[in-house]
Amino acid sequence: MNLITTGNFSISIQSITFLMFTVFAIAAVGYALGRIKIKGVSLGTAGVFIVALLYGCFFYENLESGLTVGSGDAAVSYVTDALKIVENMGLVFFVTAVGFIAGPSFFGNLKKNFKSYVLLALVIIVMGGLACAGCIFVDSKISDRPLEEITAMLVGLLSGSLTSTPAFSAAKSTVANADLEAMVTVGHGIAYLFGVIGVVLFVQLIPKFLKVDMAKEREQLISADSSNSKKAYKGKLIEMDDFGFMPFALAAILGIFVGVIKIGNFSLTTTGGCLLVSLIFGHFGHIGPVSVSPKESTLKVFRELGLMLFLIGAGVAGGASFVKYFEAVYFIYGIIMTLVPMIVGFLFAKYVLKLSILNNLGSITGGMTSTPALGTLINTAGTENVASAYAATYPVALIVVVIVSQVLILIFR
Repeated sequence: MNLITTGNFSISIQSITFLMFTVFAIAAVGYALGRIKIKGVSLGTAGVFIVALLYGCFFYENLESGLTVGSGDAAVSYVTDALKIVENMGLVFFVTAVGFIAGPSFFGNLKKNFKSYVLLALVIIVMGGLACAGCIFVDSKISDRPLEEITAMLVGLLSGSLTSTPAFSAAKSTVANADLEAMVTVGHGIAYLFGVIGVVLFVQLIPKFLKVDMAKEREQLISADSSNSKKAYKGKLIEMDDFGFMPFALAAILGIFVGVIKIGNFSLTTTGGCLLVSLIFGHFGHIGPVSVSPKESTLKVFRELGLMLFLIGAGVAGGASFVKYFEAVYFIYGIIMTLVPMIVGFLFAKYVLKLSILNNLGSITGGMTSTPALGTLINTAGTENVASAYAATYPVALIVVVIVSQVLILIFR
């Protein structure tokens, strides 16, 4: 058997081929499922997530055996690492593409609606935190588990409901021991399913319930964003390659470096770092006469490819955890922690902040830190411009959800 060996790491060519086959098979079936419409509502790319979850539920052991090197006591499984690589690669592709797409109008839009975006992100995450606190209180009355175990489980549910990896990591680092870390992980896995599907359906159903004239809303959003866009460079720009792969790769590299910088226990993570750098690249568009803007077609491909890979990596692992640890009451708590902040945030944006429907929903996807929902909203709205609102609320939500998760653990010890 051919092996790729580096230091203590070795994996067979056959195992890599099996992983690739799995990824493409899930993608093919998932996109087919996503095309099915029921009363005008479809899962879209989230269909890939459903298929990935089902694969994780029923075939995770097959994937694990296919990604195991050696036998007996010497056997080593690389399934967790392999899925994390697929997930993280997808995140880098997706958020970097989104940053480039949103960049030209982002800073103008942010300047115009800065207070609204910050306030909305705060409202969404704080409501999620209050919903979590309420669930902790209720569960402490009906469960005989120690309070610290209940808290660890439910803060994990909160991070899963908001599909927030930084909150998940922060919660694990804040709890007292490995057993509590495991409970955070279980909670995250249980709530992650509805955390993804709930927001994906929300951004499709709300415009239908409100009978929104999508063409009119799209035209208004594009017109507003055009007035906020940077001025074009006068003169011919030097393209590093025909598709813009080089500036895309450069933004990703710099974003990864920015993401690992820690201030205390907080970091932007790879997601936040890549988003920030690509927003800046997208805003300026060039460094002197050198273009740092990939072609629009390139960005659309990377955005969709990234979302697909992210959903497959996260979905397969999530499916395995969901089956192993599922309890109905925790799933209900997860639904509450998804719906409460999302609905309150939407109403607050609509009636208090007076945001347009597309800016409202774009902000909701950012405030809920929902990468899959943004992809769905772009398809629903028919314009990439909704990414600006996502990019504006996402960093604030990213920071606040980490703080809220840690505060909840410290309060309910």
